[in-house]
Amino acid sequence: MEIREALTFDDVLLLPAASSVLPSTADTRTRVTKSIALNIPLLSSAMDTVTEARMAIAMAQAGGMGVIHRNLTLEEQAREVRRVKRFESGIVYSPVTLTPYQTLADAKALIERYNFTGFPVVDDKGLVVGIVTNRDMRFATSDDTPVRAMMTSDNLAMLREPADLEEAKNLMKARRIEKLLVVDKGGKLTGLLTLKDTEKAVLNPNACKDELGRLRVAAATTVGDAGFERSEALIDAGCDLIVIDTAHGHSEGVAHAVERVKKLSNAVRKVVAGNVATGDATRALIDAGAGCGQVGIGPGSVAPRVLLRV
Repeated sequence: MEIREALTFDDVLLLPAASSVLPSTADTRTRVTKSIALNIPLLSSAMDTVTEARMAIAMAQAGGMGVIHRNLTLEEQAREVRRVKRFESGIVYSPVTLTPYQTLADAKALIERYNFTGFPVVDDKGLVVGIVTNRDMRFATSDDTPVRAMMTSDNLAMLREPADLEEAKNLMKARRIEKLLVVDKGGKLTGLLTLKDTEKAVLNPNACKDELGRLRVAAATTVGDAGFERSEALIDAGCDLIVIDTAHGHSEGVAHAVERVKKLSNAVRKVVAGNVATGDATRALIDAGAGCGQVGIGPGSVAPRVLLRV
C-alpha cells in the first residue's frame, strides 16, 4: 500500500497582512441580478437533499437565498415557495382566508397546508366579517361546525391602509392580540400582520426580503413546455428568481426557455440560467435575456456553481 503525504487544517496557516478593516465594517452585500440584492453572497443548491422551504427560510433569514429543487411535482414545488413567502412578512398581502360558510374541517386543512394558527373570515365581496384562531377552534366539537359559529366577529382589531408597523405593534400591544387585519377604505381585507412576524424581523435584521417585507426565494425549473408550465406556477406562487437549471446550458432549449419566461409577464425580470463553462455560452444566455448565469460544469451532482451577474 502506497502512503502519500497530505495536509490537514492544522498544517496550513493564513498569514495576515496589515488592515484597517474591522469585522463590524465589512460589507458582504452583493446582487444576484440587477434588481435582487443579497446581504451575504450565498445561495443554497437546487438539490433535493439540500433545499426545500426550511432551508430556503434559513438562507433568507441569514441574508442569502435558497433555490427550491424541481424534483417535486409542480404543485408541491409551488407550495414550498408559498411557505417561504408567507413565513415572515411585514404584512402578508392577499392572506389565506375562510368564508363564514366553510367548516372546521376546511380550517384544519388550511392549518395542515400552511402551518398557520388563524385566518381572517371574509364574505363574498371580500369584506371582513371576523377572524378565527386556534383558540376559537378548540371549543368546536365537530368538523362540520361552520366557521361563522366559531369566529370572533365583534370589536375586531383592524388597521386601515397604508399600514404603519409601529402603529400596528402599539395596537396589538394595547389589545393584547397577535394578529391584526389590514383593510382598505371600503373595509375589504388587503393584508394580515402578526406579532410573530414583527418579532422575527427584529431577530433577523439582515434577512433578504422583497419590497413587501417577505423573505425572498428562488426555484429551479427546466426547458420545454413542462418547464414553462412549472415556471408559470412558480411565478404565480410568488417566486423571486426563476432558475433554469440544466447540466448543459449552452443549448437552444435553454435560450428559448429564458426568452419564454421573460415574455411571460412584464414583472418577470429575474431569470438565472445554466450551467455554462465558456464565454460564448455566457453570451448566449445574456442575449436570451438571462439576468445571471450559472458557471461551472463537473461530474454529476458535485458540479461547481458560481453565479455570474450580467
